[in-house]
Amino acid sequence: MPLDPPDRAALDATAKRYGLGLSESDVESFGPFVHGLLSSWTVVEELYRESAPVAPERAWQRPGDADNPYGAWYVTTEITEGGQGPLAGRTVAVKDNTAVAGVPMMNGSPYLEGYVPRRDATVVTRLLAAGATIAGKAVCEDLCFSGGSHTSRPAPVRNPWDEGRSAGGSSSGSAALVAGGVVDLATGGDQGGSVRIPAAYSGIVGHKPTYGLVPYTGAFPIEQTIDHLGPMTRTVADAALMLSVMAGTDGLDPRQPRDLVPDDYVGALARDARDMRVGVVTEGFGHPNSEAEVDDAVRAGIDVLRGAGLTAEEISIPWHAHGARIWDVIATEGAMVQMVDGNGYGMNWEGLYDPEVIEHYGRSWRADGSRFSETVKLVLLAGGHAVDRGHGSFYAMARNLVPRLRAAYNEALASYDVLVMPTLPLRATALPAPDAPREEVIPRALEMIANTCVTDVTGHPACSVPAGSAGGLPAGMMIIGRHFADADVLRVAHTFEQAVGGFAAPQAAAAHT
Repeated sequence: MPLDPPDRAALDATAKRYGLGLSESDVESFGPFVHGLLSSWTVVEELYRESAPVAPERAWQRPGDADNPYGAWYVTTEITEGGQGPLAGRTVAVKDNTAVAGVPMMNGSPYLEGYVPRRDATVVTRLLAAGATIAGKAVCEDLCFSGGSHTSRPAPVRNPWDEGRSAGGSSSGSAALVAGGVVDLATGGDQGGSVRIPAAYSGIVGHKPTYGLVPYTGAFPIEQTIDHLGPMTRTVADAALMLSVMAGTDGLDPRQPRDLVPDDYVGALARDARDMRVGVVTEGFGHPNSEAEVDDAVRAGIDVLRGAGLTAEEISIPWHAHGARIWDVIATEGAMVQMVDGNGYGMNWEGLYDPEVIEHYGRSWRADGSRFSETVKLVLLAGGHAVDRGHGSFYAMARNLVPRLRAAYNEALASYDVLVMPTLPLRATALPAPDAPREEVIPRALEMIANTCVTDVTGHPACSVPAGSAGGLPAGMMIIGRHFADADVLRVAHTFEQAVGGFAAPQAAAAHT
């Protein structure tokens, strides 16, 4: 919408906010200069509108309860380009933080309700070009800031293994739809583990690519230094196939290196993984909230890798224990400044912005901040205090510690091809009641991220695969590799999958396949 020129009261309020010390006559004197400068905003808007895309007409539906297994669909579609390709005939659920043009996108938040993207995200364009059918938008957590599926909107997402339990977040709907056999494939987003957390809770494969391997263009950002998109599938082969479609530069995302050349992820699965070296990270086990059943299942999985011809040895990475603290500062202050104050996109980076979602979301949340989720309110309270007192210096300290954290991983990966640990310390937890207090809601959203969030900061690729059953529920094993060695990670994951004879599916999946 056009930018209204400020009247004298608006200029005076701005001057007071910055403590400019202007008198009434000073404010009046500045008026013509401000109005003259702001005329450029009018020209920029006119120029942008001349070439701004128009959302295509695409059919979509809001499913009723009877047509919405696990509460996992936001809207359903049947979008295809009808061509041939490696994903021809395969159905895909797109996490609802990622734009599908002409189809509503809520990102789990009431502040985005009513927003319809005009452009497809790059990964959506690539999936369609590869022959896939977009079956709909999968429910995600509120602004994706939660690892539990109780914070999703319009309602919690239920785990196909036990519908009274969390499916994990924030890619909750994606995980449930894949695990339950409703779709073949799904996209996920990962800033603290949001591909791998629901993969582990729901018993599927979730691959967080190397930072920058998959363009984030068209997905709603949280914090530019930790934003990732990745595949969520039933098998490692499908994850490799989907990654081969999604990976590569698009020239629009500054997260990506310009000289990036994707690997042959599908072809890598055929290469023998025997004699690959596995480092079993001691600090990934035995967290204060670790369940023995999970640690035992992962160690049993490591024995399977040994039986398949890989060498596995214990290794200590003391800095892993610091990783979650570093992530806390980056994700909290960074998300407050970019996701909230910066209306998702922030400023000062070169790439493709989405002015329409920035305006819609920014106007909406500023009209009533009370509708933020409990987890986002926590971010704003803690991050707001830290930025007010530290002026961003703590964020700067955390960013300056990242090279040391990254180097600790790189040093371990100089001796081992991959690193292994539990994806999460615990199994899927019971969904809190709708009226649960925040003393339950917030811990249930963040209690599981200690292992996953670290590689969002370091940028290493990390894949969660089902290690086996732990008391009738899935337990995830996370495989971590060198930067841009996603093929090695997937090769080890595939070797494990073949050695165990494939991954189990919940009984509910039979009704949908």
